[in-house]
Amino acid sequence: MTISTGPENPRDRLIVALDVPDVEAAQTLVEALGDTVNFYKVGMQLAYGGGLDFARGLADDGRQVFIDLKLLDIANTVKHGLESLAQLGATFATVHAYPQTMRAAVEVRGDSGLKILGVTALTSLDEKDLIEAGYARTPEDLVEFRVRAALDCGIDGVVASPLEARRIREIAGPNLAIVTPGIRPAGADRGDQKRTTTPGDAILAGADYLVVGRPVIAASDPAAAANAIVDEIEDALTKRGD
Repeated sequence: MTISTGPENPRDRLIVALDVPDVEAAQTLVEALGDTVNFYKVGMQLAYGGGLDFARGLADDGRQVFIDLKLLDIANTVKHGLESLAQLGATFATVHAYPQTMRAAVEVRGDSGLKILGVTALTSLDEKDLIEAGYARTPEDLVEFRVRAALDCGIDGVVASPLEARRIREIAGPNLAIVTPGIRPAGADRGDQKRTTTPGDAILAGADYLVVGRPVIAASDPAAAANAIVDEIEDALTKRGD
């Protein structure tokens, strides 16, 4: 398997999802994590609670920010949406991995520094869920199909379950970033996630970045929980040979 060229610092591979209802809660969590975490995800819950200005502040403070709004609309709307997101200083933004949407995203990306990630298949979906949604594919088949489309469109990376990371790396080689949600440390509650692995297993499979929400933000000591994940990432990178 061709290994990626992700960040050298294991701490930069952990993205903590700020899945909290408002800016006050997000600020409290960021302060509790301190220097333990350098990369944060702002998703729908926080974004709709005033979180986009908060994301700009994180970027201004030197943190990396992942804006996860999973854009999907007509090309013109996606372009204008990403133009606005690019002004926040974010590192990553997501679109659904539909070819028309990805092509629009690449067209507007320019030299803004914003990297576009295509969402392949949500980690909360299994084959039964996809059938109910009208897809005649397994999650693995759908992810592979969308990864190949992402490569054709020239976007920067994909979001996928860690269970598909190894196959994605085989298809894409080292130059497509693989961002994996659905990370659960050993013994952690899976919640509504159906396709999960541990942090170490995800890295060994070829993932570049791990998105972790509840196992960190719901911990009695979020900084200690984050540090434990970083340690596991570092150990897996050593085993991987990075």
